[in-house]
Amino acid sequence: MSTKAIAAYDFPQRDTVDKFPAPLLYIGWDDHKMFCSPLCIPVPPATRFGDWVQSALPGMFGAHPDFARIDWNRVEWFSSGKPFKPDMNKTMAENGLGHKSMLRLRTPGLTGLGGSCF
Repeated sequence: MSTKAIAAYDFPQRDTVDKFPAPLLYIGWDDHKMFCSPLCIPVPPATRFGDWVQSALPGMFGAHPDFARIDWNRVEWFSSGKPFKPDMNKTMAENGLGHKSMLRLRTPGLTGLGGSCF
């Protein structure tokens, strides 16, 4: 995200990738307000996308009653606001995801607790 400063803004970044155990990934689930904002986790770049979906997402979003009903073949993915078609067999890096990338998933037919998001 870019910043527009009104004065000189010259100092070293303090959130560069070398300061974390792995690149940070933001992940949000559209229409599921039980999670009020995207979650942020470190994800090694060599992690296969499909492995990450199967191993990390249940721990992150599994408490939501809709999670068990997700049809993973219909999930719509977005990377930095643009439609994104991940290759489940490729790594996060091969899918173009790096430090502070933002992923969102949309689950057609599932719109929050009792359909509360429409």
